[in-house]
Amino acid sequence: MLNALVNGNSLRDTERLNEVHRDTIMRFALRIGEGCQRLHDRLVRDLACALVDFDEQHSWCGKKQKRIDPEKDDESTVGEQWTWASLDRTSKLIIAWHVGKRDAANADRIVADTRARLVVMPQITTDGCPLYEKPILYYFGYSVPYAQMIKRFGNSGGKPGTDAEKYGVPKGVDFIQKRAVFGSPDLAKATTYAIERSNLTNRQWNSRLARRTLCFSKKLENHKAAIALQYVYRNLCVISRNMRITPAMAAGVTDHVWTLSELMVTALAEPEGEKPRISELFIPKPPGTSRELPNGRGWLRSVTG
Repeated sequence: MLNALVNGNSLRDTERLNEVHRDTIMRFALRIGEGCQRLHDRLVRDLACALVDFDEQHSWCGKKQKRIDPEKDDESTVGEQWTWASLDRTSKLIIAWHVGKRDAANADRIVADTRARLVVMPQITTDGCPLYEKPILYYFGYSVPYAQMIKRFGNSGGKPGTDAEKYGVPKGVDFIQKRAVFGSPDLAKATTYAIERSNLTNRQWNSRLARRTLCFSKKLENHKAAIALQYVYRNLCVISRNMRITPAMAAGVTDHVWTLSELMVTALAEPEGEKPRISELFIPKPPGTSRELPNGRGWLRSVTG
């Protein structure tokens, strides 16, 4: 049953495959998803990540946005829900995630959670979403090397209202532009390809995130549990084709590949624990000519141009 859930099957598909009622499957998925969140909080902390990417992924919960009745529905739990996530590009480890609306409060939560799990200053890359700038500045400071990779979509002459018109690229315009926001990031390393590929994997392996489907979650708690199960399964159990180890092994979180049985038993038995707390951040010496600033404030480096 767990194997079916983590490999893109909906509740009704899992019900037919395992001959177990969907209500039983849903209760099991909710329990193990909540246990996976607690397990992740215990294991994924004190990370030394050099490259960290942030992104958010769209989904539906309860009902489509246009059908929401403010007098009957809680707008915070139905309609559009975004899965905010941060990823260590080197190990492909999902550092943190959060499900909520696409607003400043939820951007603050994902950045704060990621900061609490890190002990070394990383280079951060996001897309052009302006919601990340204030929390990154607040939690990491001005010395953080933070860059944005902006994709310039525009009208390419396609039929109005179609995907060709929305996602077209005008002639003579650079599709991708990079800019430094804080610090002195290496723009050659500023890219969001890894976390965008991670989002694509989510849509393939989690039927609740598939576009234009009836499989989207009807309750927010079930949606959060499914996201937690998917991310922890990918971190601990899935061997990366390029690295030949799991992301958790590459990041030094664990020393072996977890089986589904081990994940299930551990997650269901995982007790409540403390969330990671923000600790002092070590700022590594940048390449080239530099001088350390007093009181651990970072480095003064010499740049060209």
